[in-house]
Amino acid sequence: MSKEPSSSRADIRRRFLAVDSSNVADVLDMIGHPNQGIHADFTPYSAGKLAGFAYTIRGQMVPYEGLGDPAKMKACQGIGADEVSVWSGDGEGICYFGELIALGMKERGSVGALVDGGIRDVRWLNEHKFPVFARYRTPVQSIGRWKVTDVQTPVYVRGATVDYVTVSPGDFVLGDEDGAIVIPSKLIDKVLADSEALTQKEVQIRQELSKGLTLSEALQKFGHI
Repeated sequence: MSKEPSSSRADIRRRFLAVDSSNVADVLDMIGHPNQGIHADFTPYSAGKLAGFAYTIRGQMVPYEGLGDPAKMKACQGIGADEVSVWSGDGEGICYFGELIALGMKERGSVGALVDGGIRDVRWLNEHKFPVFARYRTPVQSIGRWKVTDVQTPVYVRGATVDYVTVSPGDFVLGDEDGAIVIPSKLIDKVLADSEALTQKEVQIRQELSKGLTLSEALQKFGHI
């Protein structure tokens, strides 16, 4: 059974917003979880840092008739505060996620999306300051082409060092200028504390360098980072 984080979700998210994905990646390497990075194809398509607990949605390509996918609408209504929707499936060339879904999720407290597929309405996602990392953009909608098949079960998104990274409900997703990474729920407390310590160490190094310390002296004093 996975260990739940000891602090409140809002507090954990606030603290993760103050650390870099690169520091999180280094910490995960040090504790034996080196394959949590998300593929470089994932791009931040709207302003803001992506940080929140995973709410997972999976779907597949299947032709159908009608004006929409009730399962998708139901899935979108289940998300909660401080959660990031994580979209996965076999869709190619179509949009899983756009402005109206983002607004509906934002009303429920959602703080972003990680989409292993396509998005659209990029201009408006930026207007609403809703952070989204996605694999591609496209104007082509999912209606009639792609359906949601499961919610809040482990999903698989393309990885940086492995073909796929497993994302389970309650894992933590962090994305910034360097890319995105997933922290398993049982490791959240440790990874957060160690990442904060590493961040503070880097602050000290920058301060020392600005005072004239050479890089070789900094490495000797602080060790490799």
